[in-house]
Amino acid sequence: MRKPYLKLRIACLSLFLSSFSAYGQNLPSLGDRISGTVSLGEEFNMGQQFLAQIRRSAPTIPDALLMNYLENVTYKLASRSQLQDHRLSFVIIDSEDLNAFAAPGGIIGVNTGLFLNARTEAEFASVMAHEIAHVSQRHFARGVDEAQSGQVGQLASLLASVLIMATSDAGHGAAAISAVQGRAVENQLRFSRSNEAEADRVGQDNMFAAGFDPKAMGTLFENLSALNRFRSRPPEFLLSHPVTESRIADARGRAVRYPSREYGVNMEYQINRARVIGHYATDKNALIQENQRLLDESNTEFTRDSNRYALSVAYYENEDYAIASRILAPLLEKEPNRISYVVTQAEILTEQNESGQAIEFLTRHLEINPNNNALTIAYVNALIESRAYTEAAEMLEEHSVLRPDDHHLWFQLAETWGQAGNISKVHQSRAEYFMLNYDFRSAREQLQFALRIESDNGAAPAEQSRLRQKVKEVEDRLVALNEQ
Repeated sequence: MRKPYLKLRIACLSLFLSSFSAYGQNLPSLGDRISGTVSLGEEFNMGQQFLAQIRRSAPTIPDALLMNYLENVTYKLASRSQLQDHRLSFVIIDSEDLNAFAAPGGIIGVNTGLFLNARTEAEFASVMAHEIAHVSQRHFARGVDEAQSGQVGQLASLLASVLIMATSDAGHGAAAISAVQGRAVENQLRFSRSNEAEADRVGQDNMFAAGFDPKAMGTLFENLSALNRFRSRPPEFLLSHPVTESRIADARGRAVRYPSREYGVNMEYQINRARVIGHYATDKNALIQENQRLLDESNTEFTRDSNRYALSVAYYENEDYAIASRILAPLLEKEPNRISYVVTQAEILTEQNESGQAIEFLTRHLEINPNNNALTIAYVNALIESRAYTEAAEMLEEHSVLRPDDHHLWFQLAETWGQAGNISKVHQSRAEYFMLNYDFRSAREQLQFALRIESDNGAAPAEQSRLRQKVKEVEDRLVALNEQ
C-alpha cells in the first residue's frame, strides 16, 4: 500500500552504465575454457554483486507483505526444484512494466507489474517457476561455456543487460543494450532464449510438484500474447522471454499430461495484487467505484472476500481511513489471525493517527507470530508515528539479526536512529546499508565516523574494539574486490 512504501531511487541509468563498465572488471574470475565450469560459489558471489547494482540502480518497494509473499511462493517452488544452492535473494522493483528475471547465484527479481498482469497465483507462480529453472539448470554458467573468448567482459555485458531489462522500460532497455557492448549482449541473449523451452518444461514440472496448476503457464502466455498485440513495442519481459504460438502450444500440451488434481484459490495472492493495483491507481475514486461494483456482483465467498479487501485498499489509498477500516472489519472478524488483514488494519490505524491502537493491536499478534517480518515492520511504523523512535530503532536492530541482507531495513534503521538522536548508530546502520550495495569505501567511512564518536564519548573499550574490527573487515572486502 502507498503509505508504508519507503522508495529507494538511487542513481540514474546513464550513471549506472558508466559505473558498471568499470565495476564489471571486478567480477569473479571464472576459470578457463578447459575447465568449462563456473562454481556455485563463484555464481553466488557474482549474483551478490549484481544484486548490489540492482539496489543502487532501481526503485524498489519495501512492502513487507509483498516481500513475504514473494519469498513464500518462491521457496515453495524452490523446495521442489533441482537447485543445488538454496540461497536465494529477492528484489521487487517499483515498476508497472511487466518483467521478471533470474541472475546467477539465486537472484530472483520481479517488477510489481507482474502482479498486475498475472491474474491468479498459479499464473504468478508459473513465472517464478520458469525463473527458478533458469537458475537450477545453470543457464548462465552454460552460457559462459558457450562463449568463444573474453568471458569476463561478456559476463559483465550479460549482467548489465539483465539489469537494464530489470530496471528500464522497453525503449530504454533496447537503447541501453546497444550502448553496452550491444552485439555481444545480443548474442548472449539469443543463447539464453534457446534455454526458454527447458525452463518452461522444468518450471512446469516444479509447479505441479509444488501444488500449483501447471495449466496456468499456458494461460499466462496466451494472455501476454494477446496483450502484446495492442502494443507498439513489447515489454522487456517479452523481449527476453518471447511468447510464440509454439511455446503456448507446448505449455498447454504438457499441462494435460499431468495427473488430474483439484487446485484451490489463494487469497494471499489476491490481497497482494490488490495492494499493487491500489498503489498504481491514479484515479482513486474510479478504483473505489470499480471495486464496489465487483463486490456487489460477487457470487462466491472467495470473490466476495477478495473484492472486499480490494475495496478497503481503494478507500485507504483515497485516505478515507474510517471507511477502509469498516470495509475490512468483516474480513478480520472472519479470519482474525490472517497476518495480511492484521497488517492492513494496523496501517489504517497508523494513518488515522491512532498509532497507540495499532501498537496494542499488533502486540497480541506478534505474541502469536513472533519475528514475523510484516507484523514487525507494521509495529515499527506505528512506533515511529507515535515518536517512540528509540524503541522503534531497537526493535529494528533486533529484527536485523534475522534479516541481515534486507537493505530496506538498514535504510529505515539509519533514518530511525537519526530521529532518536543516536548519530553513532546512524553511521553504523548506513555502513551496513552501503556494504549490501558493495560500496565498501562509503561503508568504511561511516564506520570511521562511528568509531570517532564512540571514542570521543568514552565508549567502553569492547565497543571501540568491535568497531575497529568491523572497519578491518570492510577494508579486507574492499581489497578482495579490487583484486578480482
